[in-house]
Amino acid sequence: MVPTLNGRIQTRFFLLAIVGGVITLIIVPLLPGNAPLGDKYRDGFLVLASVAVVGIAWELLYHFLMQWRWEKDWPTLFGLVEGVPEGALIWFLLREGAVPGIVGKVGTEAFVIQFVLVWLGVWVVANGPMRVPFIRWRFRGGRLA
Repeated sequence: MVPTLNGRIQTRFFLLAIVGGVITLIIVPLLPGNAPLGDKYRDGFLVLASVAVVGIAWELLYHFLMQWRWEKDWPTLFGLVEGVPEGALIWFLLREGAVPGIVGKVGTEAFVIQFVLVWLGVWVVANGPMRVPFIRWRFRGGRLA
């Protein structure tokens, strides 16, 4: 079954919270920058939250575009490549100061490292290990509940 819009949004939030949260927790101390660790964690989790919030708009756009596809779904590789425009938009919002709570600037290298690692982690888990504990997930249109 093809994931529904509601199922994709639920899955996105779940994976960003669990997988993205764990990855962010682990990598933030290793990210470049000389800000205090508390500020780095705050900014890292605000970036993660902004990816989740802006992701709703992306899911609406993807849902609209998928209506012209026969299968009404993206090939798996498109799910990986979707990260490029999403990351660019989040980076633009960060540069313009449109992400509330960010103090100062988030460094380019720190953003790219965090975003790429979180995006790859979420994509890998969604396309593999997630299907083990959530056996019926795909038969429910991607909904978790």
